[in-house]
Amino acid sequence: MKFGIFYEHQLPRPWNEGDELKLFQEALDQVELADRLGIDYAWEVEHHFLEEYSHSSAPEVFLAACSQRTKNIRLGHGIVLMPPKYNPPARVAERIATLDLVSGGRVDWGTGESSAALELDGFGVPVAEKREHWREAVEQTANMMVMDPYPGYEGKYFSMPCRNVVPKPVQKPHPPLWVACSKRETIHMAARNGIGALTFAFVDPEEAAKWAGEYYDIIKSDECVPIGHAVNANIAMVTGFSCHHDAEEARRRGLEGFQFFGYALGHHYIYGLHTPGRTDIWQRFQEARDNLPPRGGIGGIGTPAELKENLAKFADSGVDQVIFVQQGGRNRHDHICESLELFAAEVMPHFKAKEAEREAAKAAELAPYIEAALARKQRMEPLADDRIPTVVALGRQIAEEDQSERPKDGVIAFGKGSDMAVALEDPADKQAAGDD
Repeated sequence: MKFGIFYEHQLPRPWNEGDELKLFQEALDQVELADRLGIDYAWEVEHHFLEEYSHSSAPEVFLAACSQRTKNIRLGHGIVLMPPKYNPPARVAERIATLDLVSGGRVDWGTGESSAALELDGFGVPVAEKREHWREAVEQTANMMVMDPYPGYEGKYFSMPCRNVVPKPVQKPHPPLWVACSKRETIHMAARNGIGALTFAFVDPEEAAKWAGEYYDIIKSDECVPIGHAVNANIAMVTGFSCHHDAEEARRRGLEGFQFFGYALGHHYIYGLHTPGRTDIWQRFQEARDNLPPRGGIGGIGTPAELKENLAKFADSGVDQVIFVQQGGRNRHDHICESLELFAAEVMPHFKAKEAEREAAKAAELAPYIEAALARKQRMEPLADDRIPTVVALGRQIAEEDQSERPKDGVIAFGKGSDMAVALEDPADKQAAGDD
């Protein structure tokens, strides 16, 4: 089983000058430490306007910074909000490819839609159609990363002409694709599309085994038709994290932060009333803590022995990766670093010892099913060379439109009435004048 760390960049109120700066700098330090310790993934979300819960609106910037402070850890852009009103597909293709280049091919491409009114309404994404927006954008973004040139597209939710979207990613055909899943049916959808399932449902091992089993059954069935140009058959789950030799101290350090993670998520996604810039979610959380129902997802909080036992159950259930929410609520930076170091020293080696063997066996088992799935994919037709349109430069367009106003001295003026103080010199006239 692989392990990852997960960032929302949570910042409970009250906010003081410099708090966001400290939050981001500490997160960079944590990712650098995780890389040195051999943690496999650092996952970073994209969210907008979700105060206190997530101050991570430009994950590609944070992950690019991480790429220059690390050597091996994979960078999970998890997730990119894919409906085109958030991010035009060509811009996603460009950003993912660029991040893959600056990191030396270490990017995983997570996708999603959002279920938060603050985000959806803020960008004008219709709730009833957001899944269709996601599907159209993911499929075409993958095509943009692969095709040279991209033939162009006239869709229901976005359109663009033929263009060669550059740069292209290091990983071929494109970085591994994932989708965020909070429901069982979304996990099924991930399998049908041949992409990894990032589960945020805080399941127990028994439920995880059922969900993972259903996921892999679909991967192996005729239902699996890849939305991208490769199959990423993996299921990952998110859980709380705090590791200490004293069980009570582990809970004291990590449980409140994970509880706030769940409460703030519920506030923005399910039951909250939010006044932008004014609602104090942390205060509401403090008032409600004693009445909060028991919550799962604490399999990563405890002693090394407890974590080893808890995580082994998830490994046995078919979960490929456990992702730790270690930066939640007001969890302290020094405690997070201590937990990571203890986990890497006393827990992770137990799982790493068999990882290469597990991956090889899994790859061999799935290979024929993946080959069959890729054969079912209907691919976008490339354009023949004689059908690729030629684009006329803007200056040339303007000059040609103004031919009737061409001065006698051999200079074509254009950009009339604009700030473009530019002129095109007629090459034929220049030659006739002897290059004077």
